[in-house]
Amino acid sequence: MQPQQSNMFIQLVPMVLIFGIFYFLVIRPEKQKQKNHQELLKNLRKNDEVLTSAGIHGIVVNVKDKTVVLRLDENVRVEFEKEAVTSVIKKGE
Repeated sequence: MQPQQSNMFIQLVPMVLIFGIFYFLVIRPEKQKQKNHQELLKNLRKNDEVLTSAGIHGIVVNVKDKTVVLRLDENVRVEFEKEAVTSVIKKGE
């Protein structure tokens, strides 16, 4: 029975290697990206200039639990889901 167990082990090793490579190339970077996005949303503050997933630039007027109100122009305010904010634009960019 020893040869059959070692043969099974040899067949299992490539699958484990493939999963390990897949984890480090796909799953782990995606989790890091999600963690960074959640941190960005948690740190949104009034007067931050942001970019939404729709490509709209605006300035944060009010941050609520699940939404954020952006000023797009004078007297133009739009409420977005927080998840729609993709990045905060640094001053001078």
